[in-house]
Amino acid sequence: MNRIRMWLLDIWEVTTMEIRRVFSNKMTLLVFYVAPLLYPIIFGAIYSKEVVNDVPVAVIDEKPSTMTRRIIRKLDATPEIRVDYRCDNMREAEQLMRDHKIHAIYLIPRDFTQSVEHMETGHIELFCDMSTFLYYKSVATGASSVQVDELHTIEEERYAAAGITGETAEAMVKPVVYDDIRLFNPSGGFSSFFIQALLMVVIHQTLFFGIGILCGEANEDRKALHYIPKRLRNKSLHRVTFGRALCYMLLYIPVTGYVLWIVPHWFRLPQLGTVHDLVMFLLPFLLAVIFFAQTFGNFFVRQKTTIMLCCLCFSVVLFFLSGVVWPQSNMPRFWLAFSYIFPSTPGIQGFVHIASTGASLAEVRSEYMALWIQAAFYFVFSIYSLRYIRWHEKI
Repeated sequence: MNRIRMWLLDIWEVTTMEIRRVFSNKMTLLVFYVAPLLYPIIFGAIYSKEVVNDVPVAVIDEKPSTMTRRIIRKLDATPEIRVDYRCDNMREAEQLMRDHKIHAIYLIPRDFTQSVEHMETGHIELFCDMSTFLYYKSVATGASSVQVDELHTIEEERYAAAGITGETAEAMVKPVVYDDIRLFNPSGGFSSFFIQALLMVVIHQTLFFGIGILCGEANEDRKALHYIPKRLRNKSLHRVTFGRALCYMLLYIPVTGYVLWIVPHWFRLPQLGTVHDLVMFLLPFLLAVIFFAQTFGNFFVRQKTTIMLCCLCFSVVLFFLSGVVWPQSNMPRFWLAFSYIFPSTPGIQGFVHIASTGASLAEVRSEYMALWIQAAFYFVFSIYSLRYIRWHEKI
């Protein structure tokens, strides 16, 4: 019993020592608290509209007719598209595209109406500005909806000409009625799938950078052992690792709650998972990130600025490796294996499933177990990293 009590007291001593160290480092406080406070609000505000509507486009109608004018009215009536210009030729429309006044060009060829009237396929050409994917998505979505609606209109006109009207014609035009139900993202918005993953990257990177700064500062002055009680420097480095992990956990519980719970509620992002499942999932995630950061910082960070200069670009890399933007099933095996070096990969996958689709902890079991394995693996290596520092400072 006394041994357990001493073990707990040692851990708490390291924890309090590390807390004082954190609050005496202005750069770490900036990364731990200011960055997580501002980044989610900035990203959420930028993408708060979810979708891009009223994209300005130009239409070239080479031979106007009742049918082509109807199509143009339908294009302008869609929420995604706004017909701002009607051009006489392609050269005029291309100049508008170069001047960034429009983001798409619809070309209705001269023979379009004649082809449809002769029961042939009519073609409408679409030229899109691919510099921004969301413009293309809106323009293509609007064009597709108009195409489907116009096909129904043309078929109804043909049946009416043949003397078939009313419910009979409607059943022949639409033999199968379907509803467009978008699961877990009703608006089809960019923010609902993008921000959830980005918030986990914010947690991962700010915690990683903050710990890395502390490690770099200690290694820079060769005073890493100075922040470890003397009696724990030889055979009790596991208590030091536990104590520091407890410090970072206590400091980051409110940050995690703010970033992953309060911010999504502010911006009305999907929050379908239970609090219990989220808390249980985030526990190994935070531990894995903490032990990973300690391992990396002790082994590789020799100056406090190194972590920011060398690893800042990894934020984008981690986001793409997570499998949210590009599916993991299409990744080369090397990059898929490489992605699991970082706790962000299973962390983002599991959190998105729980928060956005309402998955239970059992349904993200593979990601949950991967985080515990990472936490155990990096815990062992963080102990060895302290042994490396002890050997390095005694040289």
